[in-house]
Amino acid sequence: MTREEILNAASMPLASPSYPKGPFRFVHREYLLIHYETDPEMLRAFLPEPLEPDGNDVYFEWMKMPDSSGFGDYEESGCGIAALYNGIKCNYSVMMYLDDEPPTTAGREIWGFPKKYGEPRLKTIHDTLTGTLHYDEERVALGTMVYKQKPLDHAKMVEGMKKLNVNLKFIPDVDGKPKVAQLVGYHMEDIDLKFAFTGEARLHLVPHANCRLADLPVRKIHYGQHFCADLTLPYGEVLHDYLAETK
Repeated sequence: MTREEILNAASMPLASPSYPKGPFRFVHREYLLIHYETDPEMLRAFLPEPLEPDGNDVYFEWMKMPDSSGFGDYEESGCGIAALYNGIKCNYSVMMYLDDEPPTTAGREIWGFPKKYGEPRLKTIHDTLTGTLHYDEERVALGTMVYKQKPLDHAKMVEGMKKLNVNLKFIPDVDGKPKVAQLVGYHMEDIDLKFAFTGEARLHLVPHANCRLADLPVRKIHYGQHFCADLTLPYGEVLHDYLAETK
């Protein structure tokens, strides 16, 4: 294996890569988002500087991805915080749980998505859109929403989906010291929205030592969103380098 082959590799292990090079296209990606208010002090504790809270809003999401280039068929769940980066509105990802190795590895290595293994499921049960998340065989989250009752404006929805998304990417070096410590930003592209609805929703979170979603407790539910789209996840950019501050 030559140096050129190594430097042109897509991912580890080089003998059988976990994922190909991007960008990555998602077809018929279905979402359940539940927007709620939480404890302001806990929200601030989870939000890294220089990000600032944009109010006191958290979103909890389920995503069903049946056709994802390079990743296949999988589901995902987690939470994020409405934030501000230099005055720009953004979404900051706090925790994510999914059931497929390639997007877990790629997400952490490329963009710094805060991903761990879990078992999320999103399905329609009679008149209720229902999301569940199991971690270590225990159900740690249950989200429900009325099914397709109030349509959303597609143009406004797409505009919201193009909002800046931010992750905290942290990778230790071989000596245990930080090798990469960055805020990474990206925007979803080529969005083709299939449908979008809003309506009443409820969310139940169970405290767990290794899946700390309930550390952002539900104080007040605002609304739910149910939508489906084709979209592209491109590569991102470094917004802030924490290690550069020490040089």
